[in-house]
Amino acid sequence: MSKSVIHTNAAPAAVGPYSQAIVAPAGRTVYLSGQIGLVPATGNMVSENFEAQVRQSFANMQAVIEAAGGRLDSIVKLTLFLTDLGQFAIANGIMAELLPEPFPARSTVGVASLPKGAQFEIEAIIVV
Repeated sequence: MSKSVIHTNAAPAAVGPYSQAIVAPAGRTVYLSGQIGLVPATGNMVSENFEAQVRQSFANMQAVIEAAGGRLDSIVKLTLFLTDLGQFAIANGIMAELLPEPFPARSTVGVASLPKGAQFEIEAIIVV
């Protein structure tokens, strides 16, 4: 899929692995539900470790994306939910490592709690 980045100097520049906006080609839009760090085989949280939860959440999201016929570069919008915004740099680093450029548009939200005691959740919109 070929995505185009929208960038304007009239708004703040992206300060991480994301774009101000993305234009996706015509295609099938898929809205993914949020994924937390559950191990698919057990339904249990992968670990109490934040980084492990982020990596498992991304792996879970990737599995759903692939089931929908997409790839990680199909992502046009991500929303990250963190129970501790002090951990944001870790999530940002993992995102930069796992996702190809051009990076999708993204929002990050600090929340009081997440299902099953998760510390991180990710949801996406893809175009395939």
